[in-house]
Amino acid sequence: MGRGGTTRTYLLAALAAGLVVTGCGASGSGHASGGQTDTASDRRTGSAPPSPRATSDEELCAKLVGYWSRKALEGDTYGDYQSMGLSSGQYDILRAAVAAARPVEKRQGPRAAHELMARKVREGCVDRYRGGKPTGGPWQ
Repeated sequence: MGRGGTTRTYLLAALAAGLVVTGCGASGSGHASGGQTDTASDRRTGSAPPSPRATSDEELCAKLVGYWSRKALEGDTYGDYQSMGLSSGQYDILRAAVAAARPVEKRQGPRAAHELMARKVREGCVDRYRGGKPTGGPWQ
């Protein structure tokens, strides 16, 4: 092996030692555990799961309020909005969506009511988080 191969071997050994010292690719290193790195091009090989995507406030609102809205329409709720983990503003969205869905449920059935309610919840949450933060403050 020529001089270039020896230098490369030392560099790879130093890199491996550095990874051991720093925690073998701790979070934020850009390389998730699993799979290997092609050192020549620094691209991922193998199959590592993708990083989880952060849920936006709007999506979280729609999921949470949507869940409790379905329960409320079915008459299967307990406690107050705080026990549901909702802010008063989110609870207002829930009440408006359920109020709109009740007459639809009587006329067109539960499926149509749930579709309307999901739309109303989504619209309410979009409006609430349109600037990235809840309108009226986080607990309103």
